[in-house]
Amino acid sequence: MEKLLSWPGKSPATPNDPEHSAVYHMLDVAAVAEILIARFGFNAALRDALVLLTALHDLGKVNDQFRKMLRGQPYQSNSHWCVTEVLLNAHDDVLAGRLGSKRLRREPLYAAVAGHHGQPSKWTGNDDHVLSVTGAEAVRDARAVIAAFLDLWPVASLEAVSREEALALSWWLPGLVSAADWVGSNPDWFPAEGSVMPLAQYLTRARAKAGVAVQKAGLAGVGPKADRLFGFDLRPMQSACAEISLPDGPMLAVIEDETGAGKTEAALILAQRMLCAGKGRGLFVALPTTATSDAMFNRLKHEGVIGRLFDAPPMLTLAHGKAGLSDEFRDLIDAQENAPEDPSCTAWLADGRRKALLGDVGVGTIDQALLAALPTKFHTLRHFALSSKILIVDEVHELGEPYIAEVLERLLHLHRQAGGSAILLTATLPLALRKKLMATYGGGEDDPAYPALAIAGGAARRDLPQETGARGPVRVERLPDAGAVISLLTDLARGGAACVWVRNAVDDAIAAVQALRSAGIEADLLHARFALTDRKRIEQATLSRFGKTGQGRAGRVLVGTQILESSLDLDFDVMVSDLAPMAGLIQRAGRLWRHMAQRPAVARPVPAPVLHVLSPDPAQVTDGQWLMRVLDKGAYTYPQGLQWRTAKHLFSVGQIVAPSGLRGLIETVHGPEAADVPSPLEKADREAEGKAMAHKSHAWQNRIDLSKSYREGSGDGRDADYPTRLGEASRTLALAQIRDGRVTPWGGSWPMAEVSARKSRLDALPLPDQAHPAIAAAKKDWPDWRRDSVTICPVADDGTICDGLSYSAGFGLRFA
Repeated sequence: MEKLLSWPGKSPATPNDPEHSAVYHMLDVAAVAEILIARFGFNAALRDALVLLTALHDLGKVNDQFRKMLRGQPYQSNSHWCVTEVLLNAHDDVLAGRLGSKRLRREPLYAAVAGHHGQPSKWTGNDDHVLSVTGAEAVRDARAVIAAFLDLWPVASLEAVSREEALALSWWLPGLVSAADWVGSNPDWFPAEGSVMPLAQYLTRARAKAGVAVQKAGLAGVGPKADRLFGFDLRPMQSACAEISLPDGPMLAVIEDETGAGKTEAALILAQRMLCAGKGRGLFVALPTTATSDAMFNRLKHEGVIGRLFDAPPMLTLAHGKAGLSDEFRDLIDAQENAPEDPSCTAWLADGRRKALLGDVGVGTIDQALLAALPTKFHTLRHFALSSKILIVDEVHELGEPYIAEVLERLLHLHRQAGGSAILLTATLPLALRKKLMATYGGGEDDPAYPALAIAGGAARRDLPQETGARGPVRVERLPDAGAVISLLTDLARGGAACVWVRNAVDDAIAAVQALRSAGIEADLLHARFALTDRKRIEQATLSRFGKTGQGRAGRVLVGTQILESSLDLDFDVMVSDLAPMAGLIQRAGRLWRHMAQRPAVARPVPAPVLHVLSPDPAQVTDGQWLMRVLDKGAYTYPQGLQWRTAKHLFSVGQIVAPSGLRGLIETVHGPEAADVPSPLEKADREAEGKAMAHKSHAWQNRIDLSKSYREGSGDGRDADYPTRLGEASRTLALAQIRDGRVTPWGGSWPMAEVSARKSRLDALPLPDQAHPAIAAAKKDWPDWRRDSVTICPVADDGTICDGLSYSAGFGLRFA
């Protein structure tokens, strides 16, 4: 035994500490894995087989070369995880004698545990050479380790595993190993052990440490609770979610209802029933943007519903690139002042977007979930983390762009394959895309009923009320030019109305605010080209003025871009929108006369809700510049053919009637029977179709190949190499000020100083030289990737950054 323990797994933390044996470390990780895997419902034989394989994840550290490396000598072999795969295959006879099954089913699992460093082992060379460099003694000892570990889990068996199950497990198992390894490698929880003892005795000690470690990491888990979630009378969709029959096994539900109908509450009611039925052990709520994620996180943190879902306070995490800048999230991390029933979050879980997905309840951007279906580093950890969750995807209509839709489809396939269940929420999802997504769970209904609740391959509720709500139908009126918009908003704002103009492009929004202010109107501006510190300030002021309980809204106008479609819960008396695709206009109109209980019709300064749309006449198309004559930069945001179809149908119908009329509006424009465009727009329409097909093809090339094993169908790409969305490349600037010769971040911190804009526009400008001594000094402690990807831009007192570019806290980033 002492000989097996002589192979080191970890260097001493200090010169006085012992080396931690590789065998002990492997048992540490296995002990953690036993706890993490227990909640997944595997039978005892398969559960122990997967734990045994997890224990062998670092067998490649039984290796002459690895020992030399830990002791400061040159390392002349493959990475130790590649050696793990070679050793497992070399000693397959020992494993086969106990685990059973066919070699072609064992091999993908060997590769899976070896690939726990975020990427599959890609060793395809000479196994004999690897074994030779590893050392004959090490190869013999590795065989002895395998035999000893088999005795620790005597019921382990893969005999009943089918080929399909082995492939599916090969995608799931690396994530389990990664999570267990991250916990089991923490020296505070698993300090180095220098004494020699029987492996069974050490495993008992490791199990005790693992129980404490899992608790400290925030991975202990919570159970479901069947308490009533909400104290109010349920709306029809919410009642349907409380009553619909649930099928056996993993399920996918689609909730379709108008904006403001309480879909989030409906989804939580359904998710609670799914949790109680054993279809998940937590939730991940995926939203289209950082802003919507932050808003949902704040709701779940403060409204108490999370505490009513579980029998103990859950771990609540926020997962997106700017999560560390959220005051609400930071206040939650290891907070001592929390009430016992409040959610919390450990510092371990909060340390990175990938770990955040392991919490009991996660909220984040859809990107964090989509990365599980792309061959990026540690995508299997994301998959493992999500596999235990009810995946709730909100605003699915926002994800209809062909590339995102294809990756989302693959994510749902992957989630179902691991036994996961999901709920999709939408107001304006085209039937064809709904059918495509439901097919991932064996569904694919064509029924056009709306509102509707449908479970793929199962029950459906299509008998929901069609009555229009308190605001009534929304009349639609066309405005022919920007001058007409300025005149309308000026008159109505002076009459005390709270107004909004949603523009398709930032430059157009800036121009609109300037025009309104020149007309004497108090106009606010919100778009995506503000530094984060300014955007957060403006968003908070916007909510305070135009939100559900907003004050000081009378006579003010907000001009914003598409972020107003879903990011903030706002309510306006008057709305103008640039022409946009039908789904987007319906979403924008959801912010018109939104909160009727707080502001009934009699209290509004205008007699009825009207969506005014800035658009050319769809009956007058003389050339390919039809839209460009009325909209400026915003004419290029969406395909012109889609815009024309929207204008033609919407202006002929003349109103938006929710919910009964929404399906017809969506399908007429976004469905397969959409009208042909006029001949002057045919070329642009064909180009848009070609671009959509190219995006689909790009997604097919990028997403993981589930017909293969993890080793064969995955990769090790950077997140940036496999985007979750396609679009024009952007470039990130970090705004700064120069004080006493030093460069300091705008707003006090570099992350809060960041702003992004289209790369092609920025690349054409003479941005500040990053080799300037003051800028180089500011960047010297940055990691290489950040130093290379973020451009520090000092802002002069007059707002100038360089020729053609300026910034101000009131207008944001402006191009000349």
